[in-house]
Amino acid sequence: MDLSQIQKEILITLITLYHQTSNAIKGEDIAEVLKRNPGTVRNQMQALKALGLVDGVPGPKGGYNPTALAYKELNMVNYEQEAYVPLSHRGGVVKGVRVSEIDLTTLCHPDVCHALIKLIGSVKLFQIGEEITIGPTPVNKLFVTGEIIGKDEVQQSLLLSISEMISLPKKPVKHYMTSPLITISGTATLREAIRLFASHHIHGAPIVEQDQLEGIVTLTDIVAAIDHGLPLDALVNEVATKNVIEVDANTRLYEVIRRYKEKKIGRLVIMELGKPVGILTHSDIIGVFPSL
Repeated sequence: MDLSQIQKEILITLITLYHQTSNAIKGEDIAEVLKRNPGTVRNQMQALKALGLVDGVPGPKGGYNPTALAYKELNMVNYEQEAYVPLSHRGGVVKGVRVSEIDLTTLCHPDVCHALIKLIGSVKLFQIGEEITIGPTPVNKLFVTGEIIGKDEVQQSLLLSISEMISLPKKPVKHYMTSPLITISGTATLREAIRLFASHHIHGAPIVEQDQLEGIVTLTDIVAAIDHGLPLDALVNEVATKNVIEVDANTRLYEVIRRYKEKKIGRLVIMELGKPVGILTHSDIIGVFPSL
């Protein structure tokens, strides 16, 4: 059937919002995403309903649901099996829009890297010159950032001048951690800890007693303690951090990167079978991304 451009936009937005909430979608919600008049959306919904592309749900929590015919009409038969790939701009994820395809159009050009970004949702939400970020993609955890240099409202696509592409490693943290683990006893003195750090060229060590993680002490902790008058003969336990952030050795690296920012920490202790086996620092992660 021959749908108008506004009908396609409404139908795509309805499907996107429906799969975000699994609830019937009100015409006002679609109008807000598309920046359209709610009355216009309601009128078009009646036409789409007559074509068998949407079902109306009565009641205060009612609205509209897409039909199987809607997916077929938009060539989105396998939409329910597709992973959600978000698109962010202006500091947040754009509601009602997802990325369905990234086509690199100038892969071999020595100075330019452009991509055609196909959307499920309306391109009207975006302006030429805005910066957007796409990702992560489901398989390679790819993030793409760039400036919008064109848009096609018929094909619902954006032309992007790419400034950065990063694919987060999928291997578990045990492939990147520092091991064997250098540990220290809580009954060691600050002087002994400083000597340990200097001899191994490290800035911190977990406190381990009988294979059990009891805390962590860093050079920053020791310097702060000395600055407050604590003698070098004081015990490590007096300045250690007891609540250590632990990560299982089989956790993927991209899953723990966010924890560094959220917890404002410089290192994680890697655990395997309940025992500390390694440590992962900022330096270890930066080593994975030599371009950073």
